[in-house]
Amino acid sequence: MARIDNKLLFFTTSPRTPAKMIPEIKLLAEKFSGNQWNQFTQEKFVDELAQSDFFEGKGSPFDKAFSARDRINRAPKALGFVDLNPCVALTEAGHFFIYGKRPQEIFLRQLLKFQLPSPYHSENRNIAGTFHIRPYLEILRLVRELEYITFDEFKIFAVQMTDYHRFEAIRDSILQFREEKSRNRGQYKRFVNHIWEGAILEIHKDRIAAGKTRTRETHDASLKKFVATQKSNMRDYADACFRYLRYTGLISISHKNRSISIFDDKIVEVDFILSTVPRDPVCVNDLNAYKRYLFSANLPALYTDNKANIVDVLMRIGSFTRRELAGKTLEELKDLRDDIVQRHKDAVINKQVAEIKSYALYSEIIDTFNEIIADEYYDAPLMLEYNTWRAMTMLDGGNIKGNFNFDDAGQPLSTAAGNMTDIECDYDDFALSVEVTLQSGQRQYESEGEPVARHYGQLKKRSGKETYCLFIAPTINAATLAHFYGLNHLSIALYGGKSKIIPLELDQFMRLIENAYSYETQPEPKDIRRFLDYAIMLCEKATDENNWRSGIQACVDLWLAS
Repeated sequence: MARIDNKLLFFTTSPRTPAKMIPEIKLLAEKFSGNQWNQFTQEKFVDELAQSDFFEGKGSPFDKAFSARDRINRAPKALGFVDLNPCVALTEAGHFFIYGKRPQEIFLRQLLKFQLPSPYHSENRNIAGTFHIRPYLEILRLVRELEYITFDEFKIFAVQMTDYHRFEAIRDSILQFREEKSRNRGQYKRFVNHIWEGAILEIHKDRIAAGKTRTRETHDASLKKFVATQKSNMRDYADACFRYLRYTGLISISHKNRSISIFDDKIVEVDFILSTVPRDPVCVNDLNAYKRYLFSANLPALYTDNKANIVDVLMRIGSFTRRELAGKTLEELKDLRDDIVQRHKDAVINKQVAEIKSYALYSEIIDTFNEIIADEYYDAPLMLEYNTWRAMTMLDGGNIKGNFNFDDAGQPLSTAAGNMTDIECDYDDFALSVEVTLQSGQRQYESEGEPVARHYGQLKKRSGKETYCLFIAPTINAATLAHFYGLNHLSIALYGGKSKIIPLELDQFMRLIENAYSYETQPEPKDIRRFLDYAIMLCEKATDENNWRSGIQACVDLWLAS
């Protein structure tokens, strides 16, 4: 049983991306069902996870069992997808989440059932009575009443709503914050930090007065360190909630304004939820009853579980008559709805692509790169993937596929899965993988070095064409540069012989885009390949990796230059 010892609203933070749970839970269920969830099983699970083609990483080298619990005991268990006692078992909700056609629908039901306290989450006796809430339900209510909620508003105020009876007070605090913000234009960051630190000192005043400011992760008991730790927790919880709510399909996000709101066409569904789902936690002291409730794939009821309601939805978004829909089952009606939504999403994305290829969004794309570097976006790694896809699409001449996920409105939802390259460019006679990262320093090399080369090798084998790779980051770490320089000189069967991986700093990539925009005609695939071949030729002739770095810069400056 997890014990809550902090006076902040708690959200599951692992895995960070909901969709990544699906293959991990599937592996657990298919390999370990019926086994006790003990240290031996946990270590074996991490070994299997490390060998899978969907997981990036190896787990903790010092405590593999902890890594397993981090992946399974948090969101998968807390949301009722797996039962770990008395042995590993996939629940009814878990089955439909893993194998069903509508995982987002099941995910929404489970979020609405998540509650504090519960038989899975009990309060430390020092804060007994603090929690009485279904967190995701009340956050939906908050977004609905306020029309939107920003990341800053969430991390400062929403995380304080530990009891739903405090809903009005939290809502009013946010409205007051908005009024004060309008009077602090030009010094917003300072204003936010002042309000944020004041909230932390107020929330934890008893703990601070008692001198209990040391956290489990450090021996530093200073107030400065304590406040920094609480800030980190509040950011993590805000990020986790945003990501999980977005996966339900009900929530739209503005990455630039760092805010979430409800899709206009989903408001009726949210209003149904808010009027029918009980606000009080249930079965807090009855584990078996709680499991029966939590594991159900049909609870709570959603707006579209009613045939009449989904018929109304279909008539609104499609060109059906009631007579055409009358004889269909609920599942058939949902299939029709999903098909229409997918076709609408495809049309929106195709319209984006056409606009991008016309260079109409050139200035916006360049501005977005600059704003990503300046940390002006929520989920900057996702926006970097999305904007790089837009930039490669603008260069045109090929089929450019971003492996990140789009939401139903055609906006970026989540980054590419760990088993594939970020962006794949298919040209007539060659292929190009594009990998992007915001990581820097030694962590860049440790996290990106092997996966980039592996993804490159996989694309080369799958395409059957001459293949290249662009690795793009704001700065290229010296170890990363040396790694790719070395790989390009070695014949490695796993990567299809000598690799052709070209590291580019983001400002160099932006220079390429600028050159293409200024070019007398629209660049063609042969122009792109000429740059790639020249960069690889420079690698072959370079005296060392630093000499190659200088050559790449000269190559960037000269490409398509008038």
